[in-house]
Amino acid sequence: MLTLADVEAAQFRTKTYVRRTPMLEGDPQPKGRIWLKAEFLQRCGVFKTRGAFNRQLAARERGELDPKLGVVAASGGNAGLANAFVAAQLGVPATVFVPATAPEIKVDRLRQYGATVRLIGSEYAEAFTAAQDFVANTGALFCHAYDQPEIAAGAGVIGLEILEDLPGVDTIVLAVGGGGLYAGIATVAASAGVRVVAVEPTNIPTLHAALQAGRPSDVTVAGIAADSLGARQIGRVAFDVAIQTSPVSVLVEDDDIDAARNLLWNDYRIPAEHGAAAALAALTSGVYRPDDGENVAVIVCGANTDLSTIGPTSRTVSTF
Repeated sequence: MLTLADVEAAQFRTKTYVRRTPMLEGDPQPKGRIWLKAEFLQRCGVFKTRGAFNRQLAARERGELDPKLGVVAASGGNAGLANAFVAAQLGVPATVFVPATAPEIKVDRLRQYGATVRLIGSEYAEAFTAAQDFVANTGALFCHAYDQPEIAAGAGVIGLEILEDLPGVDTIVLAVGGGGLYAGIATVAASAGVRVVAVEPTNIPTLHAALQAGRPSDVTVAGIAADSLGARQIGRVAFDVAIQTSPVSVLVEDDDIDAARNLLWNDYRIPAEHGAAAALAALTSGVYRPDDGENVAVIVCGANTDLSTIGPTSRTVSTF
């Protein structure tokens, strides 16, 4: 079980390698107050850099990171980017398996970071299987996209920063794919009595389905956020945390994700990817409604996106 001590150790281990991202107060709301945790400003443009640093640095401390074999990752894009970036920083090679459907902008950046890119299948699960075979044959260090305690602990440092910068926070809203971000944040939030709202696309309800079934179970992977939230099932680390912490689990439609993404650009000039905008969509769509006076932190977790796909720049009034 992931612990608060694991997250605190990750904060200490990675503090000189990652950015402490700011909290931006949202526009005035009719009820509670909203802050945006600007994790899209993290190195590599995504929260996953934190877990990648924690995983690779911890492995190096234990003598498990071979400088010749390096690391292997499977990813729809962002986890691969983060691990390739970290590997380059630490001077080791990286091989990244991604679905052939991954956005070209992410594949190009993987190559810019010096990674060997292998395009496999049409979704994350197929890339994951190929990466596992590669690890078995080479002995390189496997860096999971979400389901390793060190990966989740690194992401959980975001929660520590939120509690430090916004001591009166009542609720943290975040998007869920495979659950690494959720596991880390929920572990921190539980220690402080803070509510966590776990937001998923209706098309990829990994956590929601697992909570209903009482175990991780496969779901279909589809929709506009599949490149970053496209895990076929919730990770075991996240599921174990969810059983202990009982999140508020909500689902949002693709149209609502798209609208929230456009709002982030139109009102704040934040170029969020669809997966990152899913968190805000819980508020803008009304599937989660804050109480009067509730202080809500929304994690905007990534900005590795094609700007040409963001909608019109006419202003949207951000009351939710």
